[in-house]
Amino acid sequence: GQEEEDVLCAARSCSRLFGALLERRELFVGQLPAEEASLADNNSAEDKYKIWMRHRYNDCVDSLAELMGHDSFQVKELALCTLMRFVELEARYPLIKVEWKGTLTFPRELLKVVVDGLLPLDEDASLLISRFQEYLEYDDVRYFVTKAVTESIAQVMQKTKERPLPFYQQNVFSLISPMIMPNKESDMVKYMVKQVSLTHRLQFSLKAHKQAFQKMWLSFLKHKLPTGLYKKVLVILHDSILPYMNEPTLMIDFLTVAYGIGGAISLLALNGLFILIHQHNLEYPDFYKKLYNLLDPSIYHVKYRARFFHLLDLFLSSSHLPAYLVAAFIKRLARLALTAPPEALLMVIPFICNLFRRHPACRVLVHRPNGPEDMSEDPYLMEEEEPSESRALQSCLWEIQALQNHFHPDVAKAAAVLNQSLSEMEDDISGLLELSAYELFDKEVKKKATDVPLEFEQVQGLFGKKNDIFAEHFTL
Repeated sequence: GQEEEDVLCAARSCSRLFGALLERRELFVGQLPAEEASLADNNSAEDKYKIWMRHRYNDCVDSLAELMGHDSFQVKELALCTLMRFVELEARYPLIKVEWKGTLTFPRELLKVVVDGLLPLDEDASLLISRFQEYLEYDDVRYFVTKAVTESIAQVMQKTKERPLPFYQQNVFSLISPMIMPNKESDMVKYMVKQVSLTHRLQFSLKAHKQAFQKMWLSFLKHKLPTGLYKKVLVILHDSILPYMNEPTLMIDFLTVAYGIGGAISLLALNGLFILIHQHNLEYPDFYKKLYNLLDPSIYHVKYRARFFHLLDLFLSSSHLPAYLVAAFIKRLARLALTAPPEALLMVIPFICNLFRRHPACRVLVHRPNGPEDMSEDPYLMEEEEPSESRALQSCLWEIQALQNHFHPDVAKAAAVLNQSLSEMEDDISGLLELSAYELFDKEVKKKATDVPLEFEQVQGLFGKKNDIFAEHFTL
């Protein structure tokens, strides 16, 4: 309405007025004296004017910060862009006295006001944050934003007594997750403040950048998150967070907490731990025990089944894993397969075959003469949480034999593969990971029938008697 138009006009006027005053150096520079004292003081008329104007500029900044919480997005956006224009002008025409050449003159306080405005506690600010993303292309702005976010988290989260603040934490995530960090020193070329001295370059070195980035993420992840956010963080972890940290292994506490949540989040947390083990030499002895305990009946039914088996395949890809461990995974997958839907079975049987190819020592499970014939005689302990204690290697794979009698012909055919000796080449299961029940049904319907029997024996009457009572009745 009219009020909104008035606010927009006022903000535009302030932008033009104070923008011009900053460029013309007509605002007081240095430690700002109190307004009343400066007017009573024996300052020159010019100084009094400059001090008074600087106070008006400060009032204007306060009002714009308030307008970042306005109901209208247009007002919010103009307030944000005006404040960022002031950041740019203050960077070029500093309001602090430069004591010696090379002093850093970036307007950190003003940028902190903007960052606080982008992180409200009670509403989703993702639209305004996406408008702000273009400023994060400047290396110095991004550096000081990471510092301001770290301060904000410390101030806000200490008051919540470890209760999540869903809006605030989602806003922080929206602001920091798309940050594109430089890979090497030579990538750092775009600055809002033109770099003049060695001091500046050291201030924004890649190491300093990574340090600030790491501190920000660790401070964000140290507090309990809303459940949905754990998933979002874990999905971007290996691409957008770990490569830009000086010490990625500091993420282990967060990943351990995330593992405890269960379901897809536990799996994604194990993926993070797997990366730390492989790429950063992390010692994590319980990894495979945790993975083994994620295998429950739901793995064949949940919507993230494809991701689960893709990662499980990755985790079990090393040929150096002990045979008892792989045997435990094979047995557990096979036991759970007894209640799995056909589309999951068509994926897990080739999966198990691949494990046999990688780990020939486990083939004893298939070729054990006089092995147990059903669950009652099986030495394998399904309830045992420790794979080494599960006695899987003393067992055999009667479950897959049972599946050879499955009602679905494709499943029975797939299970029969274990009766022959396996080829050396692993099966490509990537196309089977996403197989759905609908696709399976569709495939069956479209099958072209061959070998249809065309001969039949003529009926000889009911119960095979030529002249039974019905036949007599109908010939009368």
